[in-house]
Amino acid sequence: MEAGNKQSAAENGDQPVVQGKKKHIIREYAESIIIAIVLALIIRTIVVQAFKIPSGSMEDTLLIGDHLLVNKFIYGMQIPFIDKRILKIRDPRRGDVIVFEYPEDTSKDFIKRVIGTPGDEVQVINKAVYVNGKIYMNKHEVHKESETFPQSQNPRDNTKLIKVPAGSYFVMGDNRDRSYDSRFWGFVKDEKIKGLAFIKYWSWNSEKWRVRWDRIGRLIN
Repeated sequence: MEAGNKQSAAENGDQPVVQGKKKHIIREYAESIIIAIVLALIIRTIVVQAFKIPSGSMEDTLLIGDHLLVNKFIYGMQIPFIDKRILKIRDPRRGDVIVFEYPEDTSKDFIKRVIGTPGDEVQVINKAVYVNGKIYMNKHEVHKESETFPQSQNPRDNTKLIKVPAGSYFVMGDNRDRSYDSRFWGFVKDEKIKGLAFIKYWSWNSEKWRVRWDRIGRLIN
């Protein structure tokens, strides 16, 4: 009887120790997962975010299937709900390739190049871009269509003189003839800018079903 009690006690005594270890391990895993999620959210919100190129409006700088990283803190960290930024390193500059919320549908992200900054006067004349009265050439711009539209028909190749308001930016795609940009829908407000595109980390050609190895790791400028 005594031996049986000792055996029972030993068995009962072992069980809580095992349960305690299980609870401890589960707690460690849970804490690790929670920390990882929080860090990932912080990094995605204020440090860097990945984006994929779905259209050809930035060809040949960015191709369909390019995956890129966007620096989210260079223009300042966005404070939710009040449209303010803190710890800004600098403002967007002419020539920057930026990701922003599409003004006509903020659920979509667009990527374009900054052409006009606050206070600039921009005008497109026969496909050529003028900023503050001087022609602005960007080495990445391409024209894939020879036809030129008059302003009365289409603002793609000819626009009126446009002054960029405070806190806003005029943007265009590098593939000038096939880009839906500020020539058509207006300006990008500062608070809608998500960040500066700076590097291509992956590129996939879905038509040829192959990796574009030569594009991986290339800086975006």
